Parts: sequence; structure tokens; C-alpha cells
Amino acid sequence: MTHAFRLHQTGGPEVLAWEQVEVPAPAAGEAIVRHHAVGLNFIDIYHRTGLYPLPLPSGIGLEGAGVVEAIGEGVTEVRVGDRVAYAGGPVGAYAEVRNIPAHRLLRLPEGIGFNTAAAMMLQGLTAAYLLRKTCRVQPGDAVLIHAAAGGVGLIACQWAKALGATVIGTVGSAAKGELAKAHGCDHVINYSTEDFTRRVREITGGEGVSVVYDGVGKDTFMGSLDSLRPLGMMVSYGNASGPVPPLDLLLLSQKGSLFVTRPTLMHYTARRADLEALGGELFAVVASGKVRIEVNQTYPLADAGQAHRDLEARKTTGSTVLLP
Repeated sequence: MTHAFRLHQTGGPEVLAWEQVEVPAPAAGEAIVRHHAVGLNFIDIYHRTGLYPLPLPSGIGLEGAGVVEAIGEGVTEVRVGDRVAYAGGPVGAYAEVRNIPAHRLLRLPEGIGFNTAAAMMLQGLTAAYLLRKTCRVQPGDAVLIHAAAGGVGLIACQWAKALGATVIGTVGSAAKGELAKAHGCDHVINYSTEDFTRRVREITGGEGVSVVYDGVGKDTFMGSLDSLRPLGMMVSYGNASGPVPPLDLLLLSQKGSLFVTRPTLMHYTARRADLEALGGELFAVVASGKVRIEVNQTYPLADAGQAHRDLEARKTTGSTVLLP
């Protein structure tokens, strides 16, 4: 027997149930992975609270790194003993051991440890598709990245800077501002004391940015639209402050024929070839040193409830890893 968190109802961190579970032999196409590290992400909170509904009872968690202990019939992507990591589901990463479809696993390059991998897969692959696929950042672009000191934010700021962009980031405190500056932000805006839309216009000489990457949601959405230059792209990829209200599409024409998209990692990595390509870009940019992965908090896996409380209270920076 092994242990895993299960959800039987939605609610606060107290609904996370640490239970003994039995892991069956892997089915065809599956692999058993023993986790050495599990990633903590805001989407886990969306699943726990029911904002993103899961069929209950359910596991929780979308990201982990560990070693393959067994493989099912027909598996060719990995072998027993491989160091692997994954992100994006199916849910169930908050576990000591789990079964997972082998086609979701990526072999880890030498030099990337389990903690780093678990910290960077979901957030790093998110940054990868945002910057390289959804709106491909070009040298000279001005970009606005909300929550610049968060897990996705720190990776995206460094990567956008390496691509030659002028990076503007929003943060909620002076300390987080210093962290963002140290990770590629050319201009930091403290949205708790400053009007970020006005500051973006000042920084860009009134023009606005070519793209906004917004994982905050309701609180920043309209200000983000007002930060864009004509024909700019609004990329809304998260709801940390709550879901964005319905949008009158006429506003997009009135504000400069803007584009809006609401992408998800699963759609950008649904095909194995796309997952491998994005993973390859992520591994390469981390290996080059252009992007540093900051694991600023670790918790025992069994203390996931406290990790959720701290993340919701915005007490964390960078990435957080849960250790089985």
C-alpha cells in the first residue's frame, strides 16, 4: 500500500484527504512512476475548490518527477529505471506512486534534478507555449507579464528577456518586485500601489504592449486590454483572482481591433510530437542558463494542505515542490 491525496468534496484545504491506496499493475500504454518530487500549481486550487470541476472522488495534482518502476504492454516512450517528468494530467500527482499514460512522460536530461523538473514542467511548458506558440515573442517586442514573481512569471520573464523583448511585469509587493527584476523584468509595476495601465503607457511612450500574458484573471483583465497597442494580443491563461466576466466583443474593436485568446496547456501538448518539441525547448533554455528555475519553497507531500494555504495567501514566490 502507498499513500495519495483524494478529493471526495470541494472546498478549502481541509478537503484534501491523505489516504492509503493500492496502485494496480500498469495497463497497456501506462507506466508506474515513483515520485521524487511533485509540483504545486494554482490549478490544483481551482480543482480543489471546484472552479474547474473534477468528477469526484478524484486525485489531484498535474505535475511530478520520478523514476519509472514498471511499464504496461506496448509502451515504447520510456523504460524501467528512466528518470521522467510530466505535466498536464491526468490528475493524480499528489501521490507517492501512480500509474500514468506513458505518452505524457518526458525523459529528463542529465543535469536536471527531480525538484527542478517538478517545479518547471507545468509552469515551464506553460511559459513555452505562451511565448513560442500562442503569441511568438520577437526581438524588440514590449510585453506585459502579470504576477511576474510567480512560478510561470519568473520563467516567462527570463525567457522573454532572452528572446529580446522589453519585459514589463506586475507584482504585489516591493519584495516581489526585486525578485522579478532579478529575473529579467526591465520594468516592475507594483499593482497594489500603482495603476498598471497608466504605467504601461508611460513606459511604452503611449503605444502600449504587443501582448499581455495574464494569469490573474478578473482583477486585471480590463486593465490588460487597455495596456495593449492596436492589434495587440490579450492572452488570458489563468484565474488567480477569479474568472473573467463575459466580454462584449465590440470592446475589442473599440480598443484597437485587439485579439483575445484563452489557451490551455493540454491543447498545446495533446499530440506527442508537440509535447516533445515544447519540452525540448524548455530543457534547452534551462540547460543554457538563460532561464533559472527557482524552487523557493518545499513541503512534505503530506502537508499539501498548508502549501495550498500559503499559495492562496500569496506567501510564496517562484515554484513550490512537495516531497513524498
